[in-house]
Amino acid sequence: MVRITGTTQLVGVIGWPIEHSLSPVMHNAVYDELGLNWAYIPMPVEDEVGLRRVVAAIRALPFVGFNITMPYKTAIIEVCDEVSAAAKMANAVNTVHSVGGRLVGYNTDGRGMLESLSEEAGFESGGKKIVLVGAGGAAGAAIVAFVLGRAASVHVVSRDLMRADALVARVEPYLGATEASALAMDSAEEAVRSADLIVNATPVGMRADEPSPVPAAWLHSGQVVLDMVYGRSTPTALVAEARAAGATALDGLGMLVCQGAIAVDIWNADHEVRTPRETMRAAARAEMDRRANGEADR
Repeated sequence: MVRITGTTQLVGVIGWPIEHSLSPVMHNAVYDELGLNWAYIPMPVEDEVGLRRVVAAIRALPFVGFNITMPYKTAIIEVCDEVSAAAKMANAVNTVHSVGGRLVGYNTDGRGMLESLSEEAGFESGGKKIVLVGAGGAAGAAIVAFVLGRAASVHVVSRDLMRADALVARVEPYLGATEASALAMDSAEEAVRSADLIVNATPVGMRADEPSPVPAAWLHSGQVVLDMVYGRSTPTALVAEARAAGATALDGLGMLVCQGAIAVDIWNADHEVRTPRETMRAAARAEMDRRANGEADR
């Protein structure tokens, strides 16, 4: 239970819209367990003018740091004083650490994704063939993680081929031995069938009536499928169809938990205590159940 005192430090998440976020319940639960006198709050910001005003206020207030979600993961880069190399490569920041008024930006999405894949599916990206559906901010963080993880290949599949080409071009200087290419979905069948891992980094699947972004006939046993969509009371079409095809399929909750825990690890680095992931997962699941049961906020 969050107890506000005269010495409470602030943390939070900036985005628009933000009311659906599971981050406040996850973070406040784990702060309580760790004995941190912090309070995590949602900060709905409607436009980039508002973003700059909120960030200016954060510099003057007792903030430990904050998270950034859609649609400001790229815009926040301009107002940070320093940005990590991985965040620059991804062109997206989702975690900011306030250090003496200076704002240092990180991207924990990619690291959270890799941690979730390892823990939940035993999947390591080194030497593997990967298909990444989407070319936005989430895909940018993912491809950087796979390149740093020395994947054999990453095919970026998107309805907007120009955007996919731009994403591949941005990471090209860092590819090393990893092969990368951009494909339209109607040209991606061979890549999907031969992939070790398929990742959906688009919002497709958030609504119950949305079809899978990947044809079910292309999926098979031996593959791992990660759908970054989370918060559904039932599996997305992609997760359900992948499981029916014999693949190991995950939704995005594990990634959400891990990226959030890594953010706490950054903010709480002086204490050298690994943030308990299971506490955050249990809090997120409890909130999802509450929403599914239609309980009113109190």
